[in-house]
Amino acid sequence: MTSQPPTLGAGRLVCVDGPAGSGKTTLAAALADLVPDAQVVHCDEMLQGWRGLPGLAESVERLVTPMVSGGAGAWRRWDWAADDWAEWHSVAPGGLLVLEGVGSWSPAIAPAVGCLAWVEADSDLRLARGMARDGEAMRPQWLQWRLDEDELFARLGTRGRADVVVTTDE
Repeated sequence: MTSQPPTLGAGRLVCVDGPAGSGKTTLAAALADLVPDAQVVHCDEMLQGWRGLPGLAESVERLVTPMVSGGAGAWRRWDWAADDWAEWHSVAPGGLLVLEGVGSWSPAIAPAVGCLAWVEADSDLRLARGMARDGEAMRPQWLQWRLDEDELFARLGTRGRADVVVTTDE
């Protein structure tokens, strides 16, 4: 990673993308453990609810754009319990920024991405992980989400653009 030139001013950007339940959060945490002062932003906190995937790219672009020229970025957290936007968060320039989540990569920020990691797992395993985390009552939301993410990934060709593919079937 350090052999690649910085893309966010003096900093670098890694996107950890892939379908829900595949292990993106785990990989992002492992990256942050390896790089002192790495910042991790979980894109599920930037979604406007379960149907917010279409607007995520714009929120991510708003975060990344000022960082390309060395400035601070900012993003607004979605409060899932209140079903409304909450506070803003600032992201300091420099160092490693890890954007983690379904739809963290998009063509709008592609020039700023130093590495795109695609994380995948068997579909049944991913759904089982989601139900274990969120509860069986969330199954309808998960099933619709899976359709939404499939459409997004097919339209953008995200997996095919990945620099590295990680499979977490175990």
